[in-house]
Amino acid sequence: MEYLIRQARITDVDRLYALCAQKGAVPGGNSPIDAIGLLRQLVYIPNASVAIAEAGHQLAGGAILGLRPSVRYGGFVATIDVLVVADGVETEKVADLLIEEMLHSARRKGCASVEVVLAPDSPYMSNWQGHGFSKATTNVYTAAIALRASGR
Repeated sequence: MEYLIRQARITDVDRLYALCAQKGAVPGGNSPIDAIGLLRQLVYIPNASVAIAEAGHQLAGGAILGLRPSVRYGGFVATIDVLVVADGVETEKVADLLIEEMLHSARRKGCASVEVVLAPDSPYMSNWQGHGFSKATTNVYTAAIALRASGR
């Protein structure tokens, strides 16, 4: 099956939020934050990236990346906050495509490093490791980003 990976639009937010809620990737109903409102904002701000995977106009998965400045790493560090894959699709393939998109987005945004917090039983552990993520601290995995050489 062919999957289209693209940046999310505001019209994708409700579907992506529903998938995140189904997979337990957003806080419960008694949370102090408005997760869907935050997701709507992330679609537009430059220090975040929201990508979706589609198969035949059906949502197959999504991923959310946010940036933070880091003096320690000499630039921005990207954190992949969410990676969700819908039931009934090629889980490994969709996860790989979304991770690739998040790494590409982090590179375009000038990040020095990308991190993700993973539980030891993460269903996508092999996908993360296949993309160069290695354990940095308890449950935090990082991957270095090779920045493009300047045109000078």
